[in-house]
Amino acid sequence: MTLLATPEALASRLQEDVDTASATDALTQAGELVRRISRQQIDFVSQETIIIGGGERILTLPQRPLVVDGSNPLTITELAYFGGVDVPMVEGRDYMRLGNELTRGYPWWWQTKLMGWPFRRPLGVWSPRVQVTYSHGYTTVPDDIVSLVLDIAQMMYANPLLRRSITVGGFSETYAAEILGKTTVDGIKSVLGSTGRRRGSFSI
Repeated sequence: MTLLATPEALASRLQEDVDTASATDALTQAGELVRRISRQQIDFVSQETIIIGGGERILTLPQRPLVVDGSNPLTITELAYFGGVDVPMVEGRDYMRLGNELTRGYPWWWQTKLMGWPFRRPLGVWSPRVQVTYSHGYTTVPDDIVSLVLDIAQMMYANPLLRRSITVGGFSETYAAEILGKTTVDGIKSVLGSTGRRRGSFSI
């Protein structure tokens, strides 16, 4: 995975020269922490193929933002069971796309028309298993994500073990609790936003 912020940006934040290896390590750890908590890859991934569960009218793709253009087609296939036939889906005919949500359309006869054996599920509901090939993420990391990563990396660079205080001989330094809080899961969630709510470039 690529760094979400550069050692040069960290040096600018700290207003001092940095050791490149240590800065890179701090930025790597900060990026991994943000990715783990947000459950997002963040940097750009081209044409990843996944299989996700359906069974509802709306199919939500796990990684954001969804990128669809001439070089990054979105390919959706409903997967069959028990010797059935896989069915390719066509946008605008079989589903509508809004952000990273794909909504199956209900035809006018949906209340009486059922899909065939073995599920006899109503039209307009995604099959239990759907294969998706899609591109997602950012080619340029948004500023709010860069700022968050630098906040965390700044603390990790100055205090790699995340100790509340450090004493060496007669020297002692205590780190502010509110700064340390940004390196905790709760602190990061407070920056990214709570479950189901979107803040900046994130939605957890």
